[in-house]
Amino acid sequence: MEDQVYHIPALLPEVIEALDISSDGVYVDVTFGGGGHSHAIMEHLSGDGHLYAMDQDMDAISRAFKDPRFTIIHGNFRFLKNFMRYYHVDGVDGILADLGVSFHHFDDPDRGFSFRWEGRLDMRMNRKATRDAAQILADYSEEQLADMFYLLGELRNARRLASAIVKARTSHPIETVDRLLDVIKPHINPKQEKKELAQVFQALRIEVNNEIEALKSLLTQSLQVLKPGGRLAVITYHSLEDRLVKNFMKTGNLEGRLEKDFYGRVLSPMELVNSKPITASEAEVERNPRSRSAKLRTAIRL
Repeated sequence: MEDQVYHIPALLPEVIEALDISSDGVYVDVTFGGGGHSHAIMEHLSGDGHLYAMDQDMDAISRAFKDPRFTIIHGNFRFLKNFMRYYHVDGVDGILADLGVSFHHFDDPDRGFSFRWEGRLDMRMNRKATRDAAQILADYSEEQLADMFYLLGELRNARRLASAIVKARTSHPIETVDRLLDVIKPHINPKQEKKELAQVFQALRIEVNNEIEALKSLLTQSLQVLKPGGRLAVITYHSLEDRLVKNFMKTGNLEGRLEKDFYGRVLSPMELVNSKPITASEAEVERNPRSRSAKLRTAIRL
């Protein structure tokens, strides 16, 4: 039962359709998590197919299943190309990235991902990483904190939050969830408390795990790892990620810069499968509320 609630995979049938799985193909699930998507991909593979799955969290790695058609990799997907080279994989038929955080992370007080539980402000996906959220709150300048909350949390009150944190930490360190809430709640709009707190914790998590840079690396490397005709499917959960993925799939570069030939035709190494992202149905949202913000985008490597 514990395995079932570790993480409910979002948009599962849609992901399988998006990958257009060939039974003898080679695929990579770069965010293994609870293994839901990986299990479903495996059901479509024959004895000649293979799935590589990656995760930087040992909790997820420890739950990996055994199958001769399956290889689990403990690592960050920003090193996708290096790992594929290590396993002598010349090219893959599909890459899946579900950028959501597992239920397990949100619901484990020891991990510090959620403002709902008391615990240390950790937020490291890879628990061997040296810097956690508490250290960022202790070491960053007021300007760095403000930039983080504004750029990664999209908070309009970023400067007030940063100022409050810098002032509060001079008297007592901000190392726990409760301590951070005490400091920032007076500067949060009561009418949007849950939303703004979630944005604060999102910004910290993204910074701790360097998530935006990792996503940029994954996207650019996907062009080198995918075979022609191979598919890249990415599920995003906030606008920062989605904007990056949208721009990249449309143009083949992170800036979203359209390049055209002499005749005005768009030059891109990728072709969109759908012009708009696929989102969860009402039935799925009711079953899994965390899928509400999920957006699936898919592109084919030309």
